[in-house]
Amino acid sequence: MRVIVTRPTNEARQWVDAFSEGGFDAVALPLIGVLPPPDPAAVAAAWERLHTFDAVMFVSGNAVDHFFALKPSPALEFAAEGAIKPRAFVTGPGSLSALKRAQVDVGLIDMPDRDAGQFDSETLWAVVSHRVHAGYRVLVVRGAGSTAPSDPGGNGDGRDWFADQVRAAGGIVEFVVSYQRRPPVLVASELAMVRDAAADGSVWLFSSSEAIGNLMAACPDQLWTQAKAVVTHPRIAQAARNAGFSVVCESRPTLAALMASIESIA
Repeated sequence: MRVIVTRPTNEARQWVDAFSEGGFDAVALPLIGVLPPPDPAAVAAAWERLHTFDAVMFVSGNAVDHFFALKPSPALEFAAEGAIKPRAFVTGPGSLSALKRAQVDVGLIDMPDRDAGQFDSETLWAVVSHRVHAGYRVLVVRGAGSTAPSDPGGNGDGRDWFADQVRAAGGIVEFVVSYQRRPPVLVASELAMVRDAAADGSVWLFSSSEAIGNLMAACPDQLWTQAKAVVTHPRIAQAARNAGFSVVCESRPTLAALMASIESIA
């Protein structure tokens, strides 16, 4: 059975290797391109002011990787030996792994329990809401989307639900864009694979509604009435159904759960 992994290139490679080791015919079709930030100076400025924040919320592993790629070499924030220790908030295991690669002290990281039903802003808020009080300062590190250029204020885009909860609790929120997302340019061989995978029983793996939107934009005439998808969140499931996928299975975003979900709709 073929599994189409649609995550950005670096992440897709890891997932393809994992699925291949599990006995699946996995192939990568990255549907979101990831580029460095449009304004590296803004990220550098955020590092300079990091000591003024109580916590930094990273929306994804890419947000972590690109933010730390511009870390000043003497900075000790997020390190056990540092005097300034803002918390690091993340929604799931992928971002946690990125923080560990960046050598962030695990004692400074807050995230949902690994057994949580969902890894999202709502679940993270349930974990960290007790920390937030009037004047609590949170920096949200996220990306600029693929469907529109970054806004002039440099806030990027994405769900603001978490930021809204912080503000409602009296906290203060700022944003910085650490990476850009761009739609893919599919070559002829990839377009042929899309046509085949839409009808041959392949299972599409989506961890982003934006990836589905990019696929629809790249292949506007393709029908998806015979296509199958495994997705990692109810919002992504709705996007897949809206696109016309006939079989949509929701799964926790862990390797074991994804494999079981793929097998369930094979």
